[in-house]
Amino acid sequence: MMTQSPRWKVVLVWGVCLWGVLFSLPNVLPPHILNALPGLFPKERVRLGLDLSGGAHLLLEVDLKAADQEYVNQTIEAVRTVLRKGNIGYVNLPTSALIGETTITFSLRESAQAGKAKTLLSGIDPDFKVTIEGTTVRMTPTEMVLARRHVDTVNRSIEVIRRRIDETGTREPAIQGQGKDRILLQVPGIQDPMHIKELLGRTAKLSFRLVEEGESRLGSVMLPYNEGSSRTDSRLCVRRSAIIGGEHLVDAQPGFDEYNRPEVTFRLNALGAKRFGDATRENVHRRFAIVLDGRIISAPMIQEPILGGSGRISGNFTAEEAHDLALLLRAGALPAPLVVVEERTVGPDLGADSIKAGIYATLIAIVLVVGFMLLAYSFFGLIADAAVLVNLILLVAVLSCLQATLTLPGIAGIALTVGMAVDANVLINERIKEELRKGMHPLAAVEQGYNLAMTTIIDTNLNTLIGMAFLYQFGTGPIRGFAVTTALGVIISFFTSTTLARLITFWWLGNKRHATLSI
Repeated sequence: MMTQSPRWKVVLVWGVCLWGVLFSLPNVLPPHILNALPGLFPKERVRLGLDLSGGAHLLLEVDLKAADQEYVNQTIEAVRTVLRKGNIGYVNLPTSALIGETTITFSLRESAQAGKAKTLLSGIDPDFKVTIEGTTVRMTPTEMVLARRHVDTVNRSIEVIRRRIDETGTREPAIQGQGKDRILLQVPGIQDPMHIKELLGRTAKLSFRLVEEGESRLGSVMLPYNEGSSRTDSRLCVRRSAIIGGEHLVDAQPGFDEYNRPEVTFRLNALGAKRFGDATRENVHRRFAIVLDGRIISAPMIQEPILGGSGRISGNFTAEEAHDLALLLRAGALPAPLVVVEERTVGPDLGADSIKAGIYATLIAIVLVVGFMLLAYSFFGLIADAAVLVNLILLVAVLSCLQATLTLPGIAGIALTVGMAVDANVLINERIKEELRKGMHPLAAVEQGYNLAMTTIIDTNLNTLIGMAFLYQFGTGPIRGFAVTTALGVIISFFTSTTLARLITFWWLGNKRHATLSI
């Protein structure tokens, strides 16, 4: 009859327990002691979610109509360019689309050019359907195309938001889509969401455009100067088509010029550097405008060709504004404006109360479970209680290593895990009782009890894990936190109840050599 476990198994089990103690310690050690420890010592802590540490909760709406308008405006500009190059006369082509209007309608001067015009216009964008009746031209994107672009716009907005928020120094923001056009943003640790709203409220669409001196003309547009500008003339005429855009930007960093004034230095990719170099070479002694979100930041004179692929953006910036502008340019432009639909702030006091309540609930659960197991199974109950304690230590260690975000439902999952952790031990102990009633030797009864209970334990834990997997897949925010902590607790409890508790039990029985066993 086998009572001794292989040495490698004993070393592995106690090694896992030691690992759990080391990686859970940072959560109970004061910061000054933790920082004084050697660099090899683990220092990851469990991160606290919005409901525990406080923070900002924002529900954002992506302005898909504005995205559609931008898409149609780009097509209108392409239509104008193509028809001019093809020497096709036209009238009533709008300068820009109206909000909510996705159909481009205009007229040809001569119906005889309809065939040529349709060929050229169909080559602009295959997603636009071109119809010509007489001299009237209509270009309309299909509903399927618009729906696909809407999904892509929301997904790209989520990625831009993630890059902007991550660079502010916050950790693990929760960003996810809701419905067709909304994004839920939760940022733990932020008590004043105004700065975040300012970052997200700017599209950060950058372009460099040549200035048209004099009055506005075809192919140009009047744009206002940025607020706070020292310019006496509040508007400037610039070309609609840009020399380069923000997509050609590789990097942007805040800095100071020779007069210690804040500025932003930027660097272009190879294509952007070539286009900018060619444009400045051909337009020496002419001004170009640096335009951000439809407003002119500055309009310097091109004194000589700018061939290095880098430059500076100066204006009436404060140091903070220069930092934010560089951050926005690095993160990229939002494909559509964002509107704050809902805003909530959770204070740290509420978070502290939640943590305290969660700790009390967990401690009460531990006390009740420990007491019940001791009364019901005496020494075997004590072994089960030790397994529960190790279970909690390992769970905290795993959450620390994964840098998981712990929420209030997550604490509820931990409290639930305490109760679930002894389920397997209850099954095992009841099986052992049954075998002892049959008159089996104590060692054989324990061995048989563990073997017979194993199938039921696996089935129970597997069903729980399947449920938690569905909660994680279809749940959001705190629901996912509950699913993660519960699933980890189930996996760890399987290890502690079937491996650790078994190891301790056989070690005790092997040393004591009991002829009888009371349970």
